[in-house]
Amino acid sequence: MTTLVGLDVGTTGVKALTLSPTGDVLGRVEEPYPLSTPYPGWSEQDPEDWWRASEAALAGLGASEVAAIGLSGQMHGLVVLDEERHVLRPAILWNDQRTAAECVEIDERLGRPCLVELTGNRALPGFTAPKLLWLRRHEPQVYARIAHVLLPKDYVRLRLTGELATDAADASGTLLFDVARRRWSEEVLAALEIPPEWLPPVLESPAVSGHTRDGVPVAAGAGDQAAGAVGVGADRPGPLSIVLGTSGVVFAALPGYAADPAGRVHAFCHAVPDAWHAMGVMLAAGGSLRWFRDVLAPGESFETLTAVAEQWPPGAEGLVFLPYLAGERTPHADPNARGAFAGLSLRHDRGALVRAVLEGVAFGLRDSLELLRELGVEPTVARASGGGARSDLWLRIVASVLGIPLERTEVEEGAAYGAALLGGVAAGVFADVHEAVSACVRVRDRIEPEPAWAGAYAHGYERFRALYPALRPLEEQ
Repeated sequence: MTTLVGLDVGTTGVKALTLSPTGDVLGRVEEPYPLSTPYPGWSEQDPEDWWRASEAALAGLGASEVAAIGLSGQMHGLVVLDEERHVLRPAILWNDQRTAAECVEIDERLGRPCLVELTGNRALPGFTAPKLLWLRRHEPQVYARIAHVLLPKDYVRLRLTGELATDAADASGTLLFDVARRRWSEEVLAALEIPPEWLPPVLESPAVSGHTRDGVPVAAGAGDQAAGAVGVGADRPGPLSIVLGTSGVVFAALPGYAADPAGRVHAFCHAVPDAWHAMGVMLAAGGSLRWFRDVLAPGESFETLTAVAEQWPPGAEGLVFLPYLAGERTPHADPNARGAFAGLSLRHDRGALVRAVLEGVAFGLRDSLELLRELGVEPTVARASGGGARSDLWLRIVASVLGIPLERTEVEEGAAYGAALLGGVAAGVFADVHEAVSACVRVRDRIEPEPAWAGAYAHGYERFRALYPALRPLEEQ
């Protein structure tokens, strides 16, 4: 049987799937690797760990008659290579917060309105461009040896195929890309004094980017959010994609290019050729619950924690959690934001704290949705994915806070699944991305908002917003 392989180079490990041409999952393998945090706010990984895990995952699948491989991966990470294509230092990841000063420098060099006009986005610490400026300032001996700049999944592509390439969706998150015109921005590169020859060719996501030693075509692929949106069926305007992973994402495919003038939500190319999306990102969604478990309930399962949370009513008697444990992107763009519990009383127990964490993440997702509505997005349904989407309680909370139903698809691994579908287009199994989604993506169940919770969450969201005002004058943001 002809099979399709999707490979997702994530933050905690590589996930690999094998699909049939009708979208059935034939095999799953996950290979973990470590994360390094050598200093507060730093987040790094060894690209060789990605490649070793990818090799092991592909071998573990044992797939035969592979028609194509599609790639996905964590966005924004900086991989720097020398002329011999050797890695110069550990990759600096999407959740690294060391580059606040470099973001200020970018604003000063270009001006924020000009930057948003050129790239669709404002300068944020997680993006790739500020990381390059940080290297130039703090590790000049490394910077002087750079010959190639890649994103995480694109390093795996290099090892698979020997080709240097990226895709428009993933390149959108570098702050070096003209998102509206789907090309590297000559203006930004010149202003930041970054050599354009360092950057790889840009392809559309379903395009063939190279072949493995065995002759298997490898699709250009996409960053994890765009690939994940394809994997849950958000390939065109309609259903939102909501991800409850380590980070939290509210993703909307757009009918055309559009950007928030203040850059509070991201404007990126979609994995569908000549299409775009907007999305809001919070840095600690599932990461907040994992932090709570690891620090305050070590050894407990997430199922146990959500079970005790269910014993508390919506609003947990006034307890509010701010999920800014790693700073925040949307809507605050503040690497120095910090988390908090507010409204604690003697009555509150572990279940109340967990309930507040689940609700605080849902309120953070609503911040993103409100900004997407300013761009004309009016969703009636969303597709949920990520580890947090396994919790019925959490989805009931999110659906009630957002006021829209949430659907789960039959396959949970949205990014790897979407990558495999992109591979199917590259191999000619599907005519285009829309045909791949129509043929393969199926809804498993639907979670409706709880009408009885609406009042508590309207009040809770007001309190949440008051704890960190989101709508400051633009000149102060």
